[in-house]
Amino acid sequence: MEFAQMEIETTRFGRLEVDDDRIITLPRGLLGFPNHTRYALIQTGQENYFFWLQSVDEPGLAFVVTDPSIFFREYEVPLREETLAELELTDPGMVQVFVICNKVEEWLTGNLLGPIVVNAQNRQGAQVVLTDKKWTTRQPLLRLQMEVPLAKSA
Repeated sequence: MEFAQMEIETTRFGRLEVDDDRIITLPRGLLGFPNHTRYALIQTGQENYFFWLQSVDEPGLAFVVTDPSIFFREYEVPLREETLAELELTDPGMVQVFVICNKVEEWLTGNLLGPIVVNAQNRQGAQVVLTDKKWTTRQPLLRLQMEVPLAKSA
């Protein structure tokens, strides 16, 4: 299947051609960034577990994200009926979950209390807030052995 492409400008990667199927719409934006609703999911390598969530409309706004289940198999995001309706999600198997990552001292951490859930079929997403005290906003994912050029959240 061939997808249409859109061109986006980024401060990190310059001008990019992105397939439409890599564009995620977050109608409510992200926490702290409610006016930025369209993001491109950019993979930086073939075997990379990390992606850039790059704002389509703001070249300087991008976040490193990952699938938290890579690090925590037991991680689950309970979705409320309102969220299911908002995402037009009828098949729970079509949910993709991402968490925003940060470098904190020698650790790469993930915001496991504020995951981003995406309907893989229509690419609609939402950031949800969990109340499970098992997880934190700076959950250690892995210890960094060397300097890794990760963006700090804006």
